[in-house]
Amino acid sequence: MQVKAPSIEDYFLKKKPYYLPVGDEVEVFEKAYRRQLPVMLAGPTGCGKTRFVEFMAHKLGRPLVTVACHEDLTASDLMGRFLLLGDETVWCDGPLATAVRHGAIVYLDEVVEARNDTLVVIHPLSDHRRTLPMEKRGEVLQAPPEFMLVLSTNPGYQSLVKELKPSTRQRFLWLDFDYPPEKEEIQILRKEGACKQATAESLVRIAQGVRRLRDRGLEEGLSTRLLVYAAQMMAEGLAPTRACEVAFVRTLSDDLALQDAIRALVNDQF
Repeated sequence: MQVKAPSIEDYFLKKKPYYLPVGDEVEVFEKAYRRQLPVMLAGPTGCGKTRFVEFMAHKLGRPLVTVACHEDLTASDLMGRFLLLGDETVWCDGPLATAVRHGAIVYLDEVVEARNDTLVVIHPLSDHRRTLPMEKRGEVLQAPPEFMLVLSTNPGYQSLVKELKPSTRQRFLWLDFDYPPEKEEIQILRKEGACKQATAESLVRIAQGVRRLRDRGLEEGLSTRLLVYAAQMMAEGLAPTRACEVAFVRTLSDDLALQDAIRALVNDQF
């Protein structure tokens, strides 16, 4: 007996996500999908990796199963486990097994946060075998042609201890992401943040200044996602300096000197 899982229909994106291509990433992803090749997306937090996967899943008409990886993620969390249901022991598929069974795109977000012994389970899926051994069930799942494995990582942020093992990273095509170019980032803010051209331009200039502060100890640059948050708060009527304060000044660092430096950039624009 198997616990009734959510319908695979629940994993289809009903609404087309907004994504603005800035290179050949759409073409590369489509070709990888047709060749049944796994893909690694590498880039800083908030630069559009997750939105890109959502956009491609909708474009290709496939369900999308997303897993947010963390250090306590186990192989059983991905593959599934036996559970007690009343007087019965029943099997419940995990997200990875669900994706394989139904030919979905599975997206392991920030995969480097997972333990290496957990990541070993994806190895047979990421080469010519395209299989998922389910040892606890005595079953081997064969991925259908529609199945695709996609991972993301942030190599500029993770420490050396958290780097992917070569045995994992060398199984994937690699797509690099970064913050969008100025013109495209302004366009994204106007669309996603519902703001005026002048506001979008000011926010992008702030972002460019903040990203240069990484030389002064800022761990990560100001993401496009946080710029959108600020624009959306302004659209709700919040004063620009206050919108920037709650959207990214306090978010980016606890260092008071860095906060003051970011506030100075905001004050220069607003």
